[in-house]
Amino acid sequence: MPATQFSRRSLLQGGAIVVGFSLSRALPVAAASGTAPSKPVALDQVDSYLSLERDGSAIVYSGKVDLGTGVRTALTQMAADELDLPLARVRVIQGDTALTPDQGPTYGSLSIQNGGTQIRAAAATARRQLLQLASERLGTPTDTLATRDGRVIPAAGGEGIAYADLLKDGHFSLKLDKDAPSKNPDAFSFVGKPVARLDIPAKIYASFTYMQDVTLPGMLHGRVIRPPAIEARLTSVDEASVAGIPGLVKVVREGDFLGVVTTSEWAAIKAAEKLSATWSKAETLPEQSQLWEHVRATPVVKEDITSNVGDADGAMANAARKLKATYDFAIHTHGSIGPSCAVAQPEGDALTVWTASQMTHALRTQLSAMFSLPPEKVRCIYVEGSGCYGRNGHEDAAGDAAILARAVGKPVRVQWSRADEHGWDPKGPPTLIDLAAGLDDKGAVTAWSSQFHIPMGAAGSVPLVAATLAGLPHETALAPGNIVHNSAIPYGFPNVKTVCRRLATTPLRPSWIRTPGRMQNTFANEAFVDECAAAAGIDPLEYRLRSMNDPRGIEVLKRLATLAKWESRPSPKGDGREAGGGVQTGRGLSYVKYELYRTYVAALAEVEVERSSGMIRAKRVFVVQDCGQIINPDGVRNQIEGNVIQTVSRVLKEEVMFDRSRVTSTDWASYPILTFPEVPEIVMELIDRPREKPWGAGEPSAAVIPAAISNAVYDAIGLRLRSVPFTPEKVKTALQRT
Repeated sequence: MPATQFSRRSLLQGGAIVVGFSLSRALPVAAASGTAPSKPVALDQVDSYLSLERDGSAIVYSGKVDLGTGVRTALTQMAADELDLPLARVRVIQGDTALTPDQGPTYGSLSIQNGGTQIRAAAATARRQLLQLASERLGTPTDTLATRDGRVIPAAGGEGIAYADLLKDGHFSLKLDKDAPSKNPDAFSFVGKPVARLDIPAKIYASFTYMQDVTLPGMLHGRVIRPPAIEARLTSVDEASVAGIPGLVKVVREGDFLGVVTTSEWAAIKAAEKLSATWSKAETLPEQSQLWEHVRATPVVKEDITSNVGDADGAMANAARKLKATYDFAIHTHGSIGPSCAVAQPEGDALTVWTASQMTHALRTQLSAMFSLPPEKVRCIYVEGSGCYGRNGHEDAAGDAAILARAVGKPVRVQWSRADEHGWDPKGPPTLIDLAAGLDDKGAVTAWSSQFHIPMGAAGSVPLVAATLAGLPHETALAPGNIVHNSAIPYGFPNVKTVCRRLATTPLRPSWIRTPGRMQNTFANEAFVDECAAAAGIDPLEYRLRSMNDPRGIEVLKRLATLAKWESRPSPKGDGREAGGGVQTGRGLSYVKYELYRTYVAALAEVEVERSSGMIRAKRVFVVQDCGQIINPDGVRNQIEGNVIQTVSRVLKEEVMFDRSRVTSTDWASYPILTFPEVPEIVMELIDRPREKPWGAGEPSAAVIPAAISNAVYDAIGLRLRSVPFTPEKVKTALQRT
């Protein structure tokens, strides 16, 4: 057919067309070998964070990783500005334990605030050294020199010297000076300016290598057969049940860990389905209908008093009016769109794992403990996965792959199924909060008291399922830690006591999930502040401002009022009743100073509530955020939009379902998430402070969404929703009680 006649219509008219392609991509040979060049990784060495290449480019080594949040682009901006290099000549290597310093896990909105500022300090130290070396070479004082486009040049003009000509092998052999002067923000070329994310073009054109795409030469495929109940024991395995499956390499059993290794993924799926095994019965979970009674009855290990101002008990006893309420926040799963995946390769007494882990250095520690290997014999290499936002199943998939690979002595890829992901990834634990407030005769809060029922938690890692099942050495501490933040409040009430009751156990294996603790705690606090405002008959915004003395927090709230055209009045806006099954609308706001020392965020939600069905629709969400110095405003907007969308989903729809034995919500039908038509319009304003420290943007805006929606629903129908998720059934039940 002539080219001029070639069209889709003519092809379809002529018959069928079959197109074959593969999305799997092999890793570069150097990465596939598991070997790495020797380089420093100590936190106090400049060479741990960057090196200069002979072609004038720079490599930045980041222990923090890009989980799809745009961090790699922002780190590139920071390093390029500090080194006076074009963006195209800065490359970032992330999360490779053999190459990058251990800057801590990628969580808590600390990638820029901590990791980025370390890289900035390393680059500033390096630039100062380059100026000094050029000064010695040219016999010119450093204050007469400048850096530009990878060269040190005389400020008065001239060619100068390329960075590569000033260093031996591109290494500095220099201690990092955390106080090395950074560039004047007025001189930034990239920081504070919108820069298109570096990863997006490859993702759009399907050339991006996700963890799920990784292949290695000679790689086999593995699947793990999960117990039918949590804590069930494996009593027998009939290997003959899979003897006829083509491509079967080995059935692997270690303790209660059971898996198969095959030559193809499909063979692994079929073998896992057909392998006959017998398990003991186990019913270790509480009745879901009695979850909150179970939480309240769980033994308390200790109490953390997170704030204690004045005499809350005494003031409460003397208050003119007392309010009490209990809030709860359901168990959530991460719900990663792409199920977790990992590849492990044994090499003698060493092990290399390719993983989408948010904490590769911590994972290395876990794997080295599992197999009694020195940490230097375990290398974890980060490859971005399709979805994360917390410690989901990626680390567990790595543990699975490592056991199977060591059993067969070859590289093994483990791809989790949707049922694996929903059923076995660690969960955001349930949170129960009791609050009380005392008001004076004018409605002002004179006493505030709260108790948060949350797991004991630890700063370590979440125990790996594979290690637990196999009976291999593993961490046993109850994660997650640091979930007490934002239990204390950002308001200047005269008498306040906030207590976190740390529980000995919690149903299901707990983990960090986006904005852990801060979301649940802020939800209860900000909704209860609205309850106090409603009881006092005072506008919710004015009520907050009366008790604040932080200028940046006040500015955020006032800018939100302007952005959203806030109408000053008490809530609810009517009597909450409407004839028939009509739709009623409402607006609610919420505020947080994240962890009471950094990023300020305020949000306003506009909702529709359909009385007949109980359906809630978040129509618009307004957000104003102050995270100090903004590195990439487009990236921050991406983060806020993602926070809003995911949190609206969590608040309106998501809840892990379980019976006495296991998680039962193992697909998208039983664990629904927000659909595209349900995504709200998002309007935001960013407050940039170029001369302030950069703070995190990955989590804070999620913390304010639940209370904003709850407060908006109250404004619409006069009913207070205190139990996440706000399902239609809960709304209808509440309406029937009125």
